[in-house]
Amino acid sequence: ETTIQTIVNMSDDPLMKAVIVNQSVPGTAEAFTQIKERRPDILCIAGEAHEDLPVVGASADLVCNNDFVSRGYLIIRTAHELGCDTFVHISFPRHMSYETMSRRVAVMEEACKEFNMEFVLETAPDPTTDVGVTGAQAYVLEKAPEWIQKYGQNSAYFCTNDAHTAPLLQRLLELGGYFIEADLPSPLMGYPNALGDLDLTAEAGDFDAILAKVEQAVVDAGGDGRFGTWAYSYGYCLSAGLAQHAINVIEGKSEITNMDDVAAALQEYSPKAAWNGSGYTNADTGVKEDNVFLIYQDTYIMGNPGKFMGATDIEVPEKYFTVK
Repeated sequence: ETTIQTIVNMSDDPLMKAVIVNQSVPGTAEAFTQIKERRPDILCIAGEAHEDLPVVGASADLVCNNDFVSRGYLIIRTAHELGCDTFVHISFPRHMSYETMSRRVAVMEEACKEFNMEFVLETAPDPTTDVGVTGAQAYVLEKAPEWIQKYGQNSAYFCTNDAHTAPLLQRLLELGGYFIEADLPSPLMGYPNALGDLDLTAEAGDFDAILAKVEQAVVDAGGDGRFGTWAYSYGYCLSAGLAQHAINVIEGKSEITNMDDVAAALQEYSPKAAWNGSGYTNADTGVKEDNVFLIYQDTYIMGNPGKFMGATDIEVPEKYFTVK
């Protein structure tokens, strides 16, 4: 109720033209419904929605989430291109109950078959349970060496929870293995902590400088060519990019549900990285939503030299969009 009221109250301002929520936590769909009843002229845009995407799409003008379908395929493809023979997915039951994560893991498993890679499910404690963040991180620090020894140096790892990311990266840097990109990728996601609390104070707000410093630290730690990210923080780009897109629409320069226009607005805050995306397809009905987009940035593998993998240029086979 607090979330709903806080968002709805924004429509009291007569000058309000757009409301962008990122991340769109539960309550956002109802808040947008109430705003549209009061002020249908206000653009309502949801970033990284936590509620069912068709539900949010019914009340929002535009919804943009990370592309859990395409990335499920492209992360595996990238791991294969880097020479990995095993992919290890780390999560827990609460996350696996979400459509976005359960569909992604199903796509990952199917893609591993295509690229002749072994697919493995491992579990780690949910940080929202009694063990807390500290306990969950301690578990990953303890178990990761066992995983790396069991699955080998050519294994790649992915975890669905932010709290697990730093300890996983720390062990992979120490012991070997690959990490293609985080659940919600950023050079700031896990890397600074894994690299001994890397000081990025001087680089704050400059993602080119942030990436350069993180990348050099990764190379110095022996991670050349084994660790990836999105060059520009997903959270930052989505907030700023959706706001820019709203401005462009209001000024008549863009169409609200034009994917190229959305990508152009995002790229203003990520000038060296490409974006791609597509309409969300309901896996049960096969219906593609007109105003719900799944988006992703090109994968950047840190090294000497680092490189973009061209993931945004790859055509994801159609069959993966209905895998569940």
